[in-house]
Amino acid sequence: MQRPLLLYAATWTVMLTATVALVSFSPEMAFVSAISPSSSFSRACDSQGQVGRVRVPLDVPGEVVCLPAHLFSKMTFLDFLVPPVFAAIAVAASACFVRALALWEEAD
Repeated sequence: MQRPLLLYAATWTVMLTATVALVSFSPEMAFVSAISPSSSFSRACDSQGQVGRVRVPLDVPGEVVCLPAHLFSKMTFLDFLVPPVFAAIAVAASACFVRALALWEEAD
């Protein structure tokens, strides 16, 4: 009886961890895509005569901020490693918190 329960728990843990990792990477990938030189979004700086600059997305629609390209560097291995590790820690901590509350145990 323990083996199916362990498989069930492992499956849900993997699913939750994958979901959190995907959600944590989505904004980062959108940002990198927006500031890449081939993006039409970043070409707006070149059309304004500011060659060698990168347009950075803002929360305010219609606002344009162009920053020097040397302020941005390529993604390192550490940048790739930190979000999934943080996601795994967050999932593990939330699972421990829920277990500590013992919500599924019957009241005496």
